[in-house]
Amino acid sequence: MIVTVTLNAALDDTYEVPDARSGEVNRVAAVHRRPGGKGVNVARVLHGLGHEVVATGLAGGAAGRRITEGLASLGVPASFSPVAAESRRTVTVVGPEITMFCEPGPTVTGPEWAAFRASYRTLAGDAAVVVLSGSLPPGVPPDAYAELAGLARGPVILDADGEALRLGVAGRPDVVKPNAAELARASGTPDTAAGIRALRAAGAGSVVASLGPDGAVAGTPDGVLRAALDRPVPGNPTGAGDALVAGLAAGLADGLPWPDRLRRAVALAACAVRSPVAGEVDAGEFPALLARVTLRTEETHAARPHG
Repeated sequence: MIVTVTLNAALDDTYEVPDARSGEVNRVAAVHRRPGGKGVNVARVLHGLGHEVVATGLAGGAAGRRITEGLASLGVPASFSPVAAESRRTVTVVGPEITMFCEPGPTVTGPEWAAFRASYRTLAGDAAVVVLSGSLPPGVPPDAYAELAGLARGPVILDADGEALRLGVAGRPDVVKPNAAELARASGTPDTAAGIRALRAAGAGSVVASLGPDGAVAGTPDGVLRAALDRPVPGNPTGAGDALVAGLAAGLADGLPWPDRLRRAVALAACAVRSPVAGEVDAGEFPALLARVTLRTEETHAARPHG
């Protein structure tokens, strides 16, 4: 079983506006409303691929109820801890460009955080893999991911940004998955190889940097691997990173070696780009996209942390 953690779950609205123009009245061609947040998206992708998964996290108010009800309607097993404050909403406008609006999330009290930790400890004790994803809502300690990683018995994947990522690495997660901008912010350098070395030196077992249309580069104990499609696929990149994490989690749970794990994760991210809604993939497209992923090994020393 894979457990995904979304401490700042959201009710996601995606507006398709093919000819969106800033500063003008825009007509929405289609609306998609789904339970969201990074870990929820990971759980939805894994469930769609037939993996055993449980989504957990914090949810509150009317939006929180719609998040849990939405997961139930999709058949995704979930066990969210309640909070009194209202869960957030996000809005993504898909047009000539992708624009997102993300609310900060509910303020979580000390007792609510303690109740979640108790529930999480039980779930994490039975998990083959734990995925910790996304931002932290107000009231949750900034080092929450380090604590949660330490409570897990199995491998942990961390996908976060800013302070949550910098402090979370101290929990020694097995895999950290930033995008290029998140890696630069966490490491203090725009150089991808140097950033990977810095995060591994800080405690990450392996680091997979997602590079958008350029695929992903993985710094592992065995070396550096770079995987990418032969050419980018058009579509909505929102949620592609979450699909990449889902692929890494599935490969880790299945015991795949790093080359196969990375190739499959990059192909799954491309599947997500082809979907208009984050958290959804068309599994039927996966074999053809996997065949288009190229993999190469880079300088081994770039994978190794200093010290």
